Amino acid sequence: MAAGPIVAEAQASTVNPARHVSFAALQHRGYRFFFMGTATAMLADNIEHVITYWVLFQRFHSPALAGFAVISHWVPYLLFSAYSGALADRFDPRRMIQLGMLLFMLVSISWGVLIWSGSLQTWHAVVLLTLHGFAGVLWTPPAQLLIYDIVPMDQLQSAVRLGATARNVGTLLGPAVGSALMLLLGPARGIFVNALIYLPMLIWLWKAPYGPRFRPTSAQMSPAGGRVAVRGLGDALSTLRHIRDNRVILLMTLLAGAASFFIGTAYQAQMPGFAIDVGHGNPGVFYFALAAADAGGALFGAIVLESRSLLQARTTTALVLAMLWCCALITFALSHQYALSLAALFCAGFLELAFQAMAQALVQMSAPVALRGRIIGVYAMSSLGLRFFSGITVGLLGEVVGIHASLAMAAAALFVVVAVLWISSSRAGTAAVH
Repeated sequence: MAAGPIVAEAQASTVNPARHVSFAALQHRGYRFFFMGTATAMLADNIEHVITYWVLFQRFHSPALAGFAVISHWVPYLLFSAYSGALADRFDPRRMIQLGMLLFMLVSISWGVLIWSGSLQTWHAVVLLTLHGFAGVLWTPPAQLLIYDIVPMDQLQSAVRLGATARNVGTLLGPAVGSALMLLLGPARGIFVNALIYLPMLIWLWKAPYGPRFRPTSAQMSPAGGRVAVRGLGDALSTLRHIRDNRVILLMTLLAGAASFFIGTAYQAQMPGFAIDVGHGNPGVFYFALAAADAGGALFGAIVLESRSLLQARTTTALVLAMLWCCALITFALSHQYALSLAALFCAGFLELAFQAMAQALVQMSAPVALRGRIIGVYAMSSLGLRFFSGITVGLLGEVVGIHASLAMAAAALFVVVAVLWISSSRAGTAAVH
């Protein structure tokens, strides 16, 4: 690609901060419903994780099983996110999200039955975690595509960041609500109640005035005049060929993929073990506090960044924030002091929210209309699907060297990779200027 287009592309992908409206996307009534539906669905998602991770830890005491839980959960994203994004381009994303909500509910009810009956076995956990991953695939790319129908393009960064805020609200409240449900009702009854929390998103989508039926006729068709066929993995490969010359999309997709590959959410599955190592009292309380610190940092970051128009979306900024995230996680991994661990996780949550939301916003703002669903699907395949490898880098390796050492090694390796991307990006920008 010529130097001129590279510079123009990079400039076009940076949001102009001249006119900023705090929480701009929330001005739209439809987005307020979407925000609340996303938050409640993520709340239910994290309640399920809190309850099931604790039950699995108490029953099996196996870091390897916790690592496998991460692998079995995220493999569906790797295999089917591109296909889901392509389907969302072709069909009504609302109905795909609803199917995801129904599958989430079925999984929660199944967990409840197995826990209630005392018949939970390892293979049950593997199957249910995998189904939970399929439910996420049905939900995530279509939800990102639906945002385009709810808010105008100049408010897309706000919508993406607020969407990440909604997910982190659910993540923040999930440990508290999940712990409360376990204490008040027990794990089985608690997860039965959890199945009902998916209902708001399911019901709102039934009549929400968005999707293909409500778009102009020309917007429902491809440039060729008809709907584009869906070819699964072939779509992913074809989309990769389309985006390889778009430096912004390619760089942010590589960043998200590397973060997922090395770290992902694997350390969250190991949080009960970290809680026991750094705490000296009730491990359940320490578990809740550590999980809440990570999510609380993300929530704080989203509110501050969205209200103050800080950290406008730029590729170099996203890369630097990712490197700082690695430093925070290394500090947490090597710490055996409870206060320092909480502070490091709070910083990690802030930094992760900042660079992940920024990377996703840059991708969505740079995606051409005809390939939006496919590009979002490929990005989800990278940012979510590759997380199953983190079950190996943090979880299974943690069985051998300990979870503190495995997390520190994974974060250090990611720091090196992101530094290489940053240096490469800086050199490319310098070459483009000259």
